[in-house]
Parts: sequence; C-alpha cells; structure tokens
Amino acid sequence: MPPSDLTAEIAAAAARLIVEDGMEYGPAKRRAAKLVASRRSGPVDLPDNAMVEDEVRAYIELFCADTQPVELAALRSVALRWMERLAGFDPHLTGAVWNGTATRHSDVWINLFCDDPKSAEITLLNLRIPYDVGQTQGWRGEPVDVLTVTDRHPTLTQPVLVHLGIYDRDDLRGALRRDARGRSERGSLAAVRALMDPATSTPR
Repeated sequence: MPPSDLTAEIAAAAARLIVEDGMEYGPAKRRAAKLVASRRSGPVDLPDNAMVEDEVRAYIELFCADTQPVELAALRSVALRWMERLAGFDPHLTGAVWNGTATRHSDVWINLFCDDPKSAEITLLNLRIPYDVGQTQGWRGEPVDVLTVTDRHPTLTQPVLVHLGIYDRDDLRGALRRDARGRSERGSLAAVRALMDPATSTPR
C-alpha cells in the first residue's frame, strides 16, 4: 500500500531536520510527526527509514548539491582516521557518513567489536584522548555503550562528533547484514578506504 500524503509529509519534514539540524532518523521522525500533526487531523503513521532516506537524498540534491560532496568527503576522512587508529577493534562505519547522506551537521558513527568491552576505553585513555560515555540503542534494540570523541577537519567550520559504539566481538557477524534494499548497513576499514576514491559512488 502506498504511503499516505500525511506520512509523505512527515518524511519530507524529517528529511529537513536531518539535513539542516543533523538529527538522527528516530528523533527527526517523531519531531516531524508532531509538527505535521499540529496542522492536520487524523491518525499519524510514521514513515520507515527507507522513505526518509529517499527524502534526505532528494533534499540534498535540491538544496545542498554544491556543498554536500565536500562535507561528506571531510567526514569520511575523519571516520577513516579514527578507524585506522582503532583498527584492532574491527571498526565499521555506519549511518549517514557511510551511506552518503551526511552533511556538515552529521555525526560520525563507528561500531567497534571488542573481546573486552573496556578495551576500547582503555585505548583512548592510553592515547590521552578525552571522551564522553553514553548509550544508544543497538540494531537488535539492546542498549549499547558509546564513547564520544571530538575531532576537526580543516574543510569544516565546526567540530565533528565521533561516536564509537561498543559491541561484543561475536556481534560482528550480525553487523554485516544488508538492509531491505540489499545494501550493507555498515562498512569495514577497507570499504571506507575504497570510498575515499573520488571515482567511487555511494556504498551498496
């Protein structure tokens, strides 16, 4: 069944929040639903992430085509630097920086796979890198510890937040699944290096 006009309107509003404010998909959809529902009556069905991603790509193509490729390349460069620094934890890039929809407002999300959940934190301590500790929801809905560091890139005028999600080493197999469109949801260090080739398109 095709999405309703209301759902499509929510997807478009969420896309604007994601691109312009750097919001994650879940919060953006919920805020967009409140904005749209305040002007419309009837039940509200949230769009799925695939629909929102289509709107994000359309918004970027229409409003950010001149700036977004440079910003995406800068964020991927930041991601690559951290993945190389933490190569012992099988880092995998995910989110907007991986799928090619990131702008300067986007954060970098990297999954680390550790035998000891404290080992990545110890590595940051040994490198004297300041970080914050938080949590997010993993791909199975479970709480996942996140270490957040701040970095910069000369192309970008604002700091870049790099979120390091801490997973068990055995979770790596499940991390390599593909989404409903057959695309990888995250990429390895080798895959991200390949993305840095200007002739390479968005990941599949």
